[in-house]
Amino acid sequence: MGKLEGKVALVTGGNSGIGLATAKQFVNEGAYVFITGRRKPELAAAAKEIGRKVTAVQADPANLGDLDRLFAEIKREKGKLDIVFANAGTAPRAPLGEITEEHYDSILSANVKGVLFTVQKALPLLPDGASIILNASIVASKGLPGWSVYSATKAAVRSFARTWTTDLKDRRIRVNAVSPGPIETPLFDKAGVTRENIDQFVATVPMGRVGTPDEVAKAAVFLASDDSSYITGTELFVDGGAAQV
Repeated sequence: MGKLEGKVALVTGGNSGIGLATAKQFVNEGAYVFITGRRKPELAAAAKEIGRKVTAVQADPANLGDLDRLFAEIKREKGKLDIVFANAGTAPRAPLGEITEEHYDSILSANVKGVLFTVQKALPLLPDGASIILNASIVASKGLPGWSVYSATKAAVRSFARTWTTDLKDRRIRVNAVSPGPIETPLFDKAGVTRENIDQFVATVPMGRVGTPDEVAKAAVFLASDDSSYITGTELFVDGGAAQV
């Protein structure tokens, strides 16, 4: 029997990268998974790739109307939600001096507003003892040039894990953050990350390589399962040691 047998999970941004890898791992461990994405073709392809025990819902987590429709569907289909992986986000790069209001607003909306309202609107469906996992990043701990707004949003996500742990302690709902280092995903290309940037990242990683989405997904399974039953409010780095030394 899988570690998540009988559980119902939501993975936002489950149409690619870390989200898709995590949705697959959740299903492999016995969970039924709802995935979201903003682009319908990619979302449909992801659901087909997962293959079973999955419902794909086109939704933007920063759009509260989309979230209401998402959670209404989860309630209608399953009636509860045991695991939330608030993963969806964006990571465009802009050095200080070139940051525009549009850049600022788009990242804050996707990475902070989207995470906040995903979790808040999920609460009525979460039973006591549920698990919430937030996708943060090592950039909340590192001062990487050109990523100041993105880094600030991930610091906010890390803070959410702490404050929501105390907000939800009476319901025994665990809230943890997973903080990936450089992970080879399609987001690299969308964020304008070059091969030179990747090489620079790798130079800071003691393990000498970028990580894979599956390596983050396995950490998410740990935080979703009873294996982490006495862990809450923490930040689990999956970064090859990049933020640790």
